[in-house]
Amino acid sequence: MAVIRSIPTRKYINGHEVTTSEVALISDEFYSTKGEDILIIRQTDFCKIKLDSTTTDRIKIKVLNTVLIIPDKGKIDEEWDELSISKGACVELRFAGGNWYIMSSDGIKFD
Repeated sequence: MAVIRSIPTRKYINGHEVTTSEVALISDEFYSTKGEDILIIRQTDFCKIKLDSTTTDRIKIKVLNTVLIIPDKGKIDEEWDELSISKGACVELRFAGGNWYIMSSDGIKFD
C-alpha cells in the first residue's frame, strides 16, 4: 500500500525537532504517527494507528474505513487502551500528562 505526504515541514515536539508533513494519506494496515497534523485513512478495509507521543502531540484523524487507534503510552481519555472508529468518522486527539485526550469528534460513528 502507500503513504502519501504533503510538503515536508519541521516541528518541535516534546523538545525535539521532527521532520514531518502537515497531511498524510494512509492506505497501509498499520501506521505509527510521525508528527502530522492530519491523517486521512483510506483504500484499506482496516487500519491500526499507533499514536507516537515522541513525535506527535496533537493529531486529527479522518477515516474512510474501520480504524483502531492505540496509544504508545497511557490511555485515551484516561480510560481506554484503544479506540475503534468507523467509516466517515473524524477525531482530534492531544497528548498531555502521559495520556491522549479526545478534544473533538463527530460523535456519531464510534464502535
